[in-house]
Amino acid sequence: MDKSLLTGIAVGVAVATAGGAIAGYKMMDKPQYAEVLNVKPIKETIRTPREECHDEQVTHQRPVKDQNRIAGTALGAVVGGLLGNQVGGGRGKTVATVAGAAAGGYAGNKTQEHMQEGDTYTTTEQRCRTVNDTSEKISGYEVRYRLKGKEDSVRMDHEPGDKIPVKDGQLVLGNEEGSSSEK
Repeated sequence: MDKSLLTGIAVGVAVATAGGAIAGYKMMDKPQYAEVLNVKPIKETIRTPREECHDEQVTHQRPVKDQNRIAGTALGAVVGGLLGNQVGGGRGKTVATVAGAAAGGYAGNKTQEHMQEGDTYTTTEQRCRTVNDTSEKISGYEVRYRLKGKEDSVRMDHEPGDKIPVKDGQLVLGNEEGSSSEK
């Protein structure tokens, strides 16, 4: 074999190896990053139910013993009949007595009704209702970035700052357990 051919091959292999090593060194020397363009917090509304109670005055009507108001009607009829009997004479006295009894019965009935409605008592009762307290918490961040001239977005659990590290063409989003994303 020709000595110059062997020398040429050796020099070629050495140059190729050195060139590859320098290129690899330059890639390792300069870390890759995606440029962060915009970070928008993603908020979540949390509703927490709680019971809210207050005391309230409540008026109750006492139980009625005479639902038909018979006592008031009867007493009113007797009083009305007695008063009607004092008016007129003869047949007019009888008509006045009957009319007085009817009017007195009606008046007695209504009087007893008003008395029964006014017979009340008051108690203090606790009234409760469920209300929701609301609050907001940040559940993540929508991050818009540029990598190799292309814009895209990714959801992250923390604010990335001005740049996102890139390893083997993929974003490094946080912990190393499968959190990187090819975008």
